[in-house]
Amino acid sequence: MEIKILGPGCAKCGQAEKVVREAVAEAGVDASVEKVSDLLKIAGYGVFGTPAVIIDGDVKMVGKVPKKEEVLGWLQ
Repeated sequence: MEIKILGPGCAKCGQAEKVVREAVAEAGVDASVEKVSDLLKIAGYGVFGTPAVIIDGDVKMVGKVPKKEEVLGWLQ
């Protein structure tokens, strides 16, 4: 599983990364988590709001920090 957290480095982007990493650890899934902060790469995903969470190429959330329960649901 490939997870990307998109964001330029704002506080909410950091919170989103923390929540995703905690959920991955809790779920015990084999996933790589990558933080993408390059604005051109972020735009390349068709995402124009941050933070954003992408799992295996599927945009799961844009513009807000996900709740851990939401992320756990996406990981199943």
